[in-house]
Amino acid sequence: MSEGCTHNCETCGEACASRQGGAPRDMREAANPNSKIKKVIGVVSGKGGVGKSLVSGMLAVEMRRREHNVGILDADVTGPSIPKMFGLKTRAVGNELGILPVETRTGIKVMSVNLLLEHETDPVVWRGPVIAGTVTQFWTDVVWGDVDFLFVDMPPGTGDVALTVFQSLPVDGIVIVASPQDLVSMIVEKAVNMAGLMNVPILGLVENMSYFTCPDCGKKISVFGESHIEEIAAAHNLPVLGKLPIDPGLAKQCDMGVIEAFEGNYLAAGIDALEALLEK
Repeated sequence: MSEGCTHNCETCGEACASRQGGAPRDMREAANPNSKIKKVIGVVSGKGGVGKSLVSGMLAVEMRRREHNVGILDADVTGPSIPKMFGLKTRAVGNELGILPVETRTGIKVMSVNLLLEHETDPVVWRGPVIAGTVTQFWTDVVWGDVDFLFVDMPPGTGDVALTVFQSLPVDGIVIVASPQDLVSMIVEKAVNMAGLMNVPILGLVENMSYFTCPDCGKKISVFGESHIEEIAAAHNLPVLGKLPIDPGLAKQCDMGVIEAFEGNYLAAGIDALEALLEK
């Protein structure tokens, strides 16, 4: 393989051995032989701090309530928050078959680097290729078993890990998470453009921190400005899968590690859209 190869034959100009008949080489890795995963869903954004982990967690919780077998692959290696959200303290172990994910109270299977560290506050000071390799191993070496939906909680941006996930995993679609700020259109467009380059279907948009409901009068307050998510979705011919408010109760339950106890269902449209994938 040429030293200048970018591993993406659609955009790379190198004439390396990967080009067989002009067609891109399939770089997807095989899952662990003891895993049977029906749908892989990436949760992405063009920037950090918009709530990808929250959306990943809530999608998984709602899917589990609908009696689907669910897993979460925490690909945000340097900033993992999924174990905290679900109150997971048990370290992951392995056997002759591979690494065993840790299960939540309701049976959601989770694999995260924080489940492998001695202390959850230990920093992950690794270079990009090592981080990307770890994410791949969460796919190839983890015994997921029978899973209907595996949600991949992605790190922010469009760097090494996103490229690794899109090239190495059979991603069936992505959910793009945004917030109401004015720069959201640019952030969404970055994620949309990357999905287009990688030929990954976009299932729709979720807006987080969309509004705050006053506990006294019930008025909805647009803390970060008026939402433009419908306009942005229409510009890209995408559906809006849900709007998450600023909910102190939900935030408290995430901090306490009991997100599975949350009773709201802000992502019903998103869950319906994902369930429709099983019928295809």
